[in-house]
Amino acid sequence: MTRLSRRTTAEMTEAQQEVFSRMAEGRNNVADGHIGGPFDAWLLSPAAGMRLFQLGGALRFKPCIERRYIELAILVTGQLWQAQYEWYAHEPMARAAGVPDDVIAAVKAGHEPAFTDHGDEVAYRFCATLHDQRRVDDVTYAATVEVFGEAGVQELINACGLYTLVSMTLNTFEVDLPEGAPLPFPAA
Repeated sequence: MTRLSRRTTAEMTEAQQEVFSRMAEGRNNVADGHIGGPFDAWLLSPAAGMRLFQLGGALRFKPCIERRYIELAILVTGQLWQAQYEWYAHEPMARAAGVPDDVIAAVKAGHEPAFTDHGDEVAYRFCATLHDQRRVDDVTYAATVEVFGEAGVQELINACGLYTLVSMTLNTFEVDLPEGAPLPFPAA
């Protein structure tokens, strides 16, 4: 069960209500004061929450590189943090964006996948190296710039950073999956 206190919109500040309204726009399954995922927690700090929401939208819907590589970066990050909700939400998005099932399964298991797409391999290596080493060696950097350009490198960094924050939020508040959804990772 989530640690986050549930609030109705009537219990929110005016700023929280405004951000809630923007985040809830166009979403299904929104209840009074509840969106799910990291969004309810982000309402606790509405100014920062709105900026995080906008950054997530920019990464997911207006990337300068193919969305599949952003989704792969999100999966690598979610697996590192064993973020149940993150994986639950983004595994189908990654699949829909073109990340192959065998790559998804290997990342989920914590193994380096066998790649058929060079971009998948480069994005995976970049993100895994950045998370594991907290920096990127010259060879990995050069390969990533060659495939994605400097702007693509920055987008992969943005995805790893934002979804680290998302995973930390989800794990700290123990955000629940929808009822009946199986846990992607063993319970901690």
